[in-house]
Amino acid sequence: MRNTNQPASGARWLAIATVYAAAFLQGLTMVSFPASSAVLKEMHGLSDAQYGAIFLPQIALAIVGAVLGGSLARRLGLKALLVATLATNALSQVALAGSAVTGSTAAFAMILAGTAFLGLGFGLGGGPLNSYPPQFFPRHHATAIVALHTLLGLGLAAGPLLVGEFVARHAWVGFPLLLLGLAVVLTVAVVRPAFPECEQAGVPEHGATGEPPVRSSVFWLFVATAVIYALAEGTFSNWVVIYLQEGKGLASMVAALALSVFWGAIVVGRLLISVLVLRVPARLVWLTLPLLMIVAFLLLPYAEGEARGIGLFALAGLACSAFFPLTIGVAAERFPEHAAWVSSMLVGAIMAGVGIGAFVIGPLRQWLSFEQLYRLAALYPLVVFILAFRVVQAGGGTRPEAVPAISTITPDAR
Repeated sequence: MRNTNQPASGARWLAIATVYAAAFLQGLTMVSFPASSAVLKEMHGLSDAQYGAIFLPQIALAIVGAVLGGSLARRLGLKALLVATLATNALSQVALAGSAVTGSTAAFAMILAGTAFLGLGFGLGGGPLNSYPPQFFPRHHATAIVALHTLLGLGLAAGPLLVGEFVARHAWVGFPLLLLGLAVVLTVAVVRPAFPECEQAGVPEHGATGEPPVRSSVFWLFVATAVIYALAEGTFSNWVVIYLQEGKGLASMVAALALSVFWGAIVVGRLLISVLVLRVPARLVWLTLPLLMIVAFLLLPYAEGEARGIGLFALAGLACSAFFPLTIGVAAERFPEHAAWVSSMLVGAIMAGVGIGAFVIGPLRQWLSFEQLYRLAALYPLVVFILAFRVVQAGGGTRPEAVPAISTITPDAR
């Protein structure tokens, strides 16, 4: 890519706008299925178990995308990987919209295909979305990545509100069609010859001489921490609308607003903690957040009324906000010569956990109420706290206070 210290050309600014818009679209598509949960269940008569199962293909393909993304970026380039990300996001919305005009059996298959494409796009997108901003703005790389992930978070927060508006107008299918149109426009912008190609960054390291992470027990502690944390996040995020609408009898717009507030609180929390860790040891913040998650799980059964329901999911969002990026930061500090590979593995781990966390609620709903499930789910962050504490005891992260973890977060689920 040309020297970014030179005067910005129209092509460069088009590339910048495209990458940042792609992050916003990634957020919208990631929340498109959870935000449409009530519509999908009513339209196709899905059971709780079936709804939970739609996230299983997302898990598998996100892990595949995360594992393969580094090598594909090295072989094909970041631009090709960004095109693949946008294309798979587009296909996920084709499947989501198509489910509205097919029979129940075919619709369920299409929804499964849609979440599979969504997971693949998420896994592949980590490389280009995290590698381009620092090269666009080399003097302000941390701010550049924070801005990108803020837009991704805004997409997660805006999606449920958009779904609510389309549902209120009895035109829900317009939501996935809107996202499909945005994906097509951005894909065209990327494939134009004027889109500059950056040097490949963030791909697996060559010639690293440090201890292979897979041989370290600390690495597997990080993986277990990420997976079990993601169980908690998936329990929070993927059942918000159904819990408040069916379990607490709140209006669909209120339930959608609570999901938006959850993601909005994650965005706000990331920005606040990115400042906080400049003054407070990151390890302390990292260990505190699971305790806040426990509080949120124990209080959610008492989410009576609109204000309390929305407020408690805001608390849940703040509790989740920075835990995963801090995990990546501390892990990268522990394995500096394998940071990109470790980060990719943790992305796969969190996607596995989020999907499993969303899935297991469905079958358990046959025997337990939402209130009972949330109380039991408080065990997730308790285990996370124990594992994180064990990582700190084992020397995971030699200088965690210095890790710019909030800036290097990969797109989640989320």
